[in-house]
Amino acid sequence: MDISPLRRHCISPPPPRPLSALPRLSVSLRRSPWLASSFLSIHRRRNLCCASSSSETLVEEGRRHGEAIVSKKGDEEFGDLKSWMHRNGLPPCKVMLKERPSHDKKHSPIHYVAASEDLQAGDVAFSVPNSLVVTLERVLGNETIAELLATNKLSELACLALYLMYEKKQGKKSFWYPYIRELDRQRGRGQMAVESPLLWSESELDYLTGSPTKAEALERAEGIKREYNELDTVWFMAGSLFQQYPYDIPTEAFPFEIFKQAFVAVQSCVVHLQKVSLARRFALVPLGPPLLAYRSNCKAMLTAVDGAVQLVVDRAYKAGESIVVWCGPQPNSKLLINYGFVDEDNAYDRLVVEAALNTDDPQYQDKRMVAQRNGKLSIQTFHVYAGKEREAILDMLPYLRLGYVSDPSEMQSVISSQGPICLVSPCMERAVLDQLADYFKSRLARYPTTLSEDESLLADPTLNPKKRVATQLVRSEKKMLTACLQAAVDLIDQLPDHTVSPCPAPYAPIFK
Repeated sequence: MDISPLRRHCISPPPPRPLSALPRLSVSLRRSPWLASSFLSIHRRRNLCCASSSSETLVEEGRRHGEAIVSKKGDEEFGDLKSWMHRNGLPPCKVMLKERPSHDKKHSPIHYVAASEDLQAGDVAFSVPNSLVVTLERVLGNETIAELLATNKLSELACLALYLMYEKKQGKKSFWYPYIRELDRQRGRGQMAVESPLLWSESELDYLTGSPTKAEALERAEGIKREYNELDTVWFMAGSLFQQYPYDIPTEAFPFEIFKQAFVAVQSCVVHLQKVSLARRFALVPLGPPLLAYRSNCKAMLTAVDGAVQLVVDRAYKAGESIVVWCGPQPNSKLLINYGFVDEDNAYDRLVVEAALNTDDPQYQDKRMVAQRNGKLSIQTFHVYAGKEREAILDMLPYLRLGYVSDPSEMQSVISSQGPICLVSPCMERAVLDQLADYFKSRLARYPTTLSEDESLLADPTLNPKKRVATQLVRSEKKMLTACLQAAVDLIDQLPDHTVSPCPAPYAPIFK
């Protein structure tokens, strides 16, 4: 393809304009998974009518047809993402774009960043200039960003999503069109080609039955809805937005489902930069995630350097191999919600156990004081890390024993001591361990499948991708819960007298 005319046109590309300087342009009707299905309705609602049932139909129609697969003509005009970046300042780099097929044949393949040559640890894979990085500082300016974030009603992710939605309205006239097109192609799917549970149907969320992640996903979705409801307020408060978009009130321009898709897409690719200003800490970096795969045992990170964001690899790569970066110390539940995948070798995977002192206990205040003195709270969260379940149980025991103390004289002895150890009777120790064991049994009983059934499901190569990642998650949770239960049983077996019955405990701690 002869791109010389395009090159001549792009020798001195205009800088990306801030949101406050974008003109109102006619609406592109090209369908996209986040935005395009709402564009026709925007065009029809220039009189500021509220969204009608017809616009909702368009949204659903856009989703039924899948993502906007870019036309061949569009590909020829702009080239791929990396070509566009080189034309606009990306220096020579050591990566290339490759693709893997999607699980769903209706959707286009997933792109990913791979080494274009053999790399050694310490090599700079690429360095993206700041002119090609989307941050709130660039799109809104310091004054507006301070105005928006000071409201404490809209997150950085929501601001970035709103910006990209307005940019998407411009279609090919937007400087960011090739990048937005790539995000359209990814559809918020992670490296396993699965969308975040935030975009799953109610029946698909049932794959997570028994897991706290299901409630977390629903709670996060409610949070996105609250942010959506605040868009108009923030839009009115930001005078620059009001001046440039007097007819483009966000909630009238973009239905909630479209905003949620944009939010999830931004969430899946945003990079948290270190040692930068508030307005630059969340960045969208072309060639970054989701084109880069996340790995929990990786040390490589995208970092801000003078005038750019660069990636220095932490391991050797052969040409063609997928490049990975560290995703931070996130458990699998967060990886699934944020990026749509589960890392089965995740050293940061963990469960949460929440215990509380009984507020009906006459000695509650004294126990709370002792707990605080030993670094614990009246409602205490314990983290159970994969492979360290016994250590977690041993960490819980002093707190639970404190809850079982009932004799006032014993409580005074505990108060006067300096350590976290409560001397309890054999029957009370049995009661504490029995409560722990019963708690883990009850959590395991919430899952509709057993570990062996999960293993059988995962052995099926035709398993639905969403069900696969959900099963991987619940399997990892069950393994940790089973290990906790075994640790409690082992401690019971180590008690000197197994004939001792558990003591009654009217004010035993409460597991949430």
